[in-house]
Amino acid sequence: MTDSTPREPGNEPGRPDELSNAALAGLGIQFVIGIFLFLFIGKWIDAKLGTSPAFLIGGVFLAAGGTFFKIYRHIAAEQKLDEKARREKRKK
Repeated sequence: MTDSTPREPGNEPGRPDELSNAALAGLGIQFVIGIFLFLFIGKWIDAKLGTSPAFLIGGVFLAAGGTFFKIYRHIAAEQKLDEKARREKRKK
């Protein structure tokens, strides 16, 4: 028996759902790990150079900006795929 329920664009069988809960959790974990990594690197540099807290603050902002940009690119790419799937669906 086949499933005749309509599917949303981007959730076709055989195509992984890029914005699944697991994918979003993975992005969140990357965000936290990036911030902690740059926080500790900045703290270490500050200890070596005696510039506390300049590199610590800079590292946190650098990590936050970089991970926000990565999340934005990931979501924008997924939206393009969804829009392409919608256009193809309308043609049929």
